[in-house]
Amino acid sequence: MRDTIRLPLHLVAGLALLIVAAAVFDAIAGAAVGPGARLAALDINVSQWLHARAGEPLTTLMLTVSHGHSVAGIAFLTLLFAWHLWRRQAHYWLLTLLLSVPPGMVLNVLLKHSYQRARPSFEVPLLTLPTFSFPSGHTLAATVFYGVLACYLWTQARSPAERAALVVGALLMVALVAFSRVYLGVHYLTDVLAAVAEGLAWLAICVTAVSSLRRHRERL
Repeated sequence: MRDTIRLPLHLVAGLALLIVAAAVFDAIAGAAVGPGARLAALDINVSQWLHARAGEPLTTLMLTVSHGHSVAGIAFLTLLFAWHLWRRQAHYWLLTLLLSVPPGMVLNVLLKHSYQRARPSFEVPLLTLPTFSFPSGHTLAATVFYGVLACYLWTQARSPAERAALVVGALLMVALVAFSRVYLGVHYLTDVLAAVAEGLAWLAICVTAVSSLRRHRERL
């Protein structure tokens, strides 16, 4: 009886997160990209304010954080985590990781080409990239990777304090990656906020789907 009650609650929680995150993404996209974008001025002001105050050693630190969460960096972290999950025979978590990170990054590329937003422009840029800006790929990758990591470690935690620390740690890592992208002038504020919403929506789909699969097989 308990399992039959928990499954609907589990699905409702995942669906609720998906709906809220997707709605937030849609609201940010509508207010930041395209004609009549209400948040365009805010984006420009934040980017210019940060760029005017950039300096060492913060710039080197932000470059390190950003490069560490590039496609190559996230691929390395994902493979390392996948190896750990394989050794622990945590096959469902391994499936969750593989469904969340690589496909999530592909989804982000598709969205970039859908919105085709140009990146911020400065006379003396800290970093330049030829690809589109909205939403941030680094931030999306950090959101789904650290999201899966936090969810997995949550199941291993032994106390509420440990779980709270996991949540805070994951949030701080995502925030750090997002800030590095805005600081370096390759993304607007709304680019990284939309990427977090996108990542949470995709994470909700993957975690809920794999968890439902596991629960279904356990009943057989």
